[in-house]
Amino acid sequence: MTATTGTATPVRTTADVVERVREAVARATPLRIVGRGGWLDAGHPVRAAHVLALDGLTGIVDYTPGDLTLTARAGTPLAEIARATMAERQWLALDPFGSPHGTLGATVATASAGPLAHAFGTPRDNVLGLEAVTGDARVIRGGGRVVKNVAGFDLTRLLTGSWGTLGVITEVTVRLRALPEVEESWAIATPDDPPTLDALLARLRTASVAPLAAELLNPALAARLALGDRPVLLLRLGANAESVRAQREQVAMLGDARPAPSEVWSALRECEPPGAAVLRCSALPSRLPETWALACRSTHAVPDALLHASVGRGIVRCIIPPGALTLGDAIRALRAFDGTVIAERLPAEHWFPSKSDPVRDRLARDVARAFDPHRVLNPGILELAP
Repeated sequence: MTATTGTATPVRTTADVVERVREAVARATPLRIVGRGGWLDAGHPVRAAHVLALDGLTGIVDYTPGDLTLTARAGTPLAEIARATMAERQWLALDPFGSPHGTLGATVATASAGPLAHAFGTPRDNVLGLEAVTGDARVIRGGGRVVKNVAGFDLTRLLTGSWGTLGVITEVTVRLRALPEVEESWAIATPDDPPTLDALLARLRTASVAPLAAELLNPALAARLALGDRPVLLLRLGANAESVRAQREQVAMLGDARPAPSEVWSALRECEPPGAAVLRCSALPSRLPETWALACRSTHAVPDALLHASVGRGIVRCIIPPGALTLGDAIRALRAFDGTVIAERLPAEHWFPSKSDPVRDRLARDVARAFDPHRVLNPGILELAP
């Protein structure tokens, strides 16, 4: 969400970003940092009079296939990186929810992860280094362009997921992976009751299966993806032909499994209707059946609610279509969960603060003052609950 007004100010270079930040400090006019502007209702509400748009800060700076590394400017679309690496049978295993035209910088700034995080981790596991401009117009670099670079303070992990509040990310170096020789997707009919679901997931954990992604879908989302009208466990397998064949045999032993089209993963990433509210519940992966059951109960009165869960991470995302009359009731029910509840996208009238932790809050404020002493970068996101 954003209360931003005014026109966007495009930039083409890091020097342009430095100049815009200097102007913002001099005029005391906070900046709303924007990639391609497709996810501005995500994160805490931002109060800024001017937009700093990075969609012109594009291009691959360096690609070394032999090192499995790539460096690109922050406004570079993920789709452009995918096209460049495909020619070398490589890929960036980051698939955040939303359009493939989303930018690398926004993905890193928000630490957005998709189904592939099951096998490859989140942006913090895939970003090797970055460049950013702080709130006092300093250019800083963290990490490097090689996989083994671990020297110095870990600015890379600090800025990844900081939502643009500590610095405007201008360039990112990422770790690439070799594309699997063979890929297959399978949908397994899934039970509704938590004990039986727990047993199925236990069998999956002990089976000789190493899926690239494993997502649990509720009936509404399964139907939207043309996978039937029952809950399903969607698995993505990828390896050499022999390994995939062996894993396929194991998957068949888990239950009623049927092939799914490879395009289902793109459809899952882009399943959120415009204007939808999205809440995320998480706990230990071992508690996933409990978390899943709570999310299903809490959204029961919203027949079009789309739910999916990352099996390996214990995260359930609840996507509630715009205009749902029972949104407030669903939010209150989900917030009763004793795990972590995060609002990814919400209408302003339903926004709620994060749970307060005095030690964490004090540390966050100190770090924010060190990197953005004038509070010109995305103000509001790091305003923690009192």
